[in-house]
Amino acid sequence: MTETHPHDDVLFGGGAPLVGSFLDLMELEEIDPNIFRANYVFDEPFALYGGQVAAQALLAAARTIEDGARQPHSLHGYFLRPGNASQPTVFQVFRDRDGRSYSARRVVALQGGKVIFNMSASFTSGSDSPDLQGPTAAAEGPIRKGTPTSIPRMFSFEGLSTDQVYEVSDYPVRFWARCTEDLGDDQLMHTVALTYLSDISSGLGAFNSDEYKSASSLDHAVWFHRPVNMNEWTLVDFHPRSAARGRGLYTGDITTDDGTLLASVAQETLYRYLHTSSLG
Repeated sequence: MTETHPHDDVLFGGGAPLVGSFLDLMELEEIDPNIFRANYVFDEPFALYGGQVAAQALLAAARTIEDGARQPHSLHGYFLRPGNASQPTVFQVFRDRDGRSYSARRVVALQGGKVIFNMSASFTSGSDSPDLQGPTAAAEGPIRKGTPTSIPRMFSFEGLSTDQVYEVSDYPVRFWARCTEDLGDDQLMHTVALTYLSDISSGLGAFNSDEYKSASSLDHAVWFHRPVNMNEWTLVDFHPRSAARGRGLYTGDITTDDGTLLASVAQETLYRYLHTSSLG
């Protein structure tokens, strides 16, 4: 097992959470066939949180799946421009294919007539097979649940600190999280909530230095392996993989407290000299 180090019990620097409802944030108005608008806006001093636009895009894609029988099993998104939380976002969905077992969708997210994010997502009803997985951190032994703390920039979510795998000075690469708003029995909303969580923090903290640091997200991928209950505690466990040529890559697991792998995450970000712009 990888050596762990204690982490300050104040997660994410102790920033205050946004006051609002996750379910309200995820309400989408269908303004035309295959076109949806997220009308919930609020003031924030940062660019639109990537997990928000990814979750809303996935939900828009799901709204075009006939009878809702198929659940998302993967998404791949690209962050193209900074978004603005104080402006509505329009999502245009393209129904690429509906096969016998899988449905493919593409989504373009727009603000002010410009594309800020695009995503491909795939949906399936699943089929019978053995249920197998490789090792995860929580499966190797209990992972300490530490001090309750807020997760900034997120509606209706709370976190718990825990021990860290790497020495990090800013955001944790391992933490517990759950949604505090009752998501009911709709598995889609739990999957959307996991997507909302998947972009918070960064797994590149171990590579950051006084001169170089991870910056804006470039692309983001999530694979959904098993049904999830985001009203229960889930462990987010990120690991840095590479930093080279101005880009950094990290991967991660999102698991239950007994180590069941719910989803896998991969993200590439800018990795820049601190005196240069963080914008691509």
